[in-house]
Amino acid sequence: MAGTIEQNLATQGITLHEPASPIANYVGFVRTGNLLFVSGQVCVNPEGKLIAKGKLGAGVSVEQGNAAARGCAINLLAQIKAALGDLDKVVRVVRLGGFVNSTPDFVDGPKVLNGASDLMVAAFGDKGRHARTTVGVASLPADAAVEVEGLFEVA
Repeated sequence: MAGTIEQNLATQGITLHEPASPIANYVGFVRTGNLLFVSGQVCVNPEGKLIAKGKLGAGVSVEQGNAAARGCAINLLAQIKAALGDLDKVVRVVRLGGFVNSTPDFVDGPKVLNGASDLMVAAFGDKGRHARTTVGVASLPADAAVEVEGLFEVA
């Protein structure tokens, strides 16, 4: 049976899928003590298709980037569930790190990353409020528009 957080997500039309396997020499998450570090998740849907491909500021809109960041956050949650078995074990979302595949003059990365931040608050309420870094980058794996990593305090 799904926990409270997962039921809350279901009412928002979000069902968690099996997380994607790492594509290189790393693991999807590492737990040390009461901290769970989740590797960067690119913006793929449950079928493995990119939600947004290409660069913000050159063909990918802020709205598409925001949806892609939301998809990354869903992938983070899927990794957390794989790590803990239950999202209710999340005590706090500590930090999100966002990478936006963008042109050098694109300055709306924070608006893009709000897609991930908004989902964390929608899922966890005040426990979902977090510190965040947003960085524009020259490229991401598979030409994904967005990648997000996370740090979570867990029980």
